[in-house]
Amino acid sequence: MPNTNEQFDAIVAKCRRVFADKLKDYGPSWRVFRPESVTDQLFIKAKRIRSIEEKGETRVGEGIYPEFMAIVNYGVIALIQLDKGYSDTIDMTAAQALALFDEKIALARSLMLDKNHDYDEAWRGMRISSYTDMILTKLNRVKVIESHDGSTLISEGIDANYLDMMNYAIFGLIRMTFDEKTPDA
Repeated sequence: MPNTNEQFDAIVAKCRRVFADKLKDYGPSWRVFRPESVTDQLFIKAKRIRSIEEKGETRVGEGIYPEFMAIVNYGVIALIQLDKGYSDTIDMTAAQALALFDEKIALARSLMLDKNHDYDEAWRGMRISSYTDMILTKLNRVKVIESHDGSTLISEGIDANYLDMMNYAIFGLIRMTFDEKTPDA
C-alpha cells in the first residue's frame, strides 16, 4: 500500500520549490491581493484544468500538473491573506513568506491525516477529474461565503474550503506523480 505521508511530503516539497523560486523572481508581490482576488486566481487555475480535461489538449504548453501545483501554492497564499489581510506594499521577506508556507502546509497535512483516518483514503479510488470538480465546488462555496462577508450559519468557513482545495490538488499530484491508475488518468 502506498505511503500517503511520504507521497504528500514529496509533492509538497515540489510545490515549495516553485513557491520559493517565484519568491526569488517576484518577492511576495501577492501581498496586494485581496482575498477575493486570490479566490479568482484559484478559479482560473481550476477552470483551466477542467478545460484541459475536457478538450484533451493544451495550447499554452503547460498541462494539468503545474495547475494543480498552482492551486496548492495559491491556497497557501489565500490562507496567508485571510490571516494577515492584504497590503498595499510588499510587507514581508521571502523568508517570512516561506515560514508561513510551512505553517499553512502543516495545517493542510494535519487535516489530510484526520480525513484519511475517517474516510480510509477514499480519494485513491476517485477519478482525478473529480478532484477538479471538488475544487470548483469549493471555490463556488467560497465565493458565496465571501458575498456574505465571510459569515456562515452552520457550514465550515473559507479557510476550511481553501485547505480542502489544497488537499484535493495534492491528491491529484500524488496520483499523477506516482502513476496510480484511474479511469481518466
